Amino acid sequence: MSNVIQCDPAVMMGKPTISGTRITVELILEKLASGETIEQLLDAHPRLTRNAIQTALAFAAEALKADMVYPSNASKVA
Repeated sequence: MSNVIQCDPAVMMGKPTISGTRITVELILEKLASGETIEQLLDAHPRLTRNAIQTALAFAAEALKADMVYPSNASKVA
């Protein structure tokens, strides 16, 4: 794991966050998925960097590569 992402049980219940912040990888993904742009994220969270966003995306992609079976129900995703 990069030093940009941390998992500390004392911060946000151990969810992966951007180091030195309480900004979770989950929050970044949710905001981007809802249509916010990277620029809007950067404006809303001054301690966030473009590199941190890219690292969060890479972290999430790597996490999804785990040997796990995900139920397929397209009606819930869309």
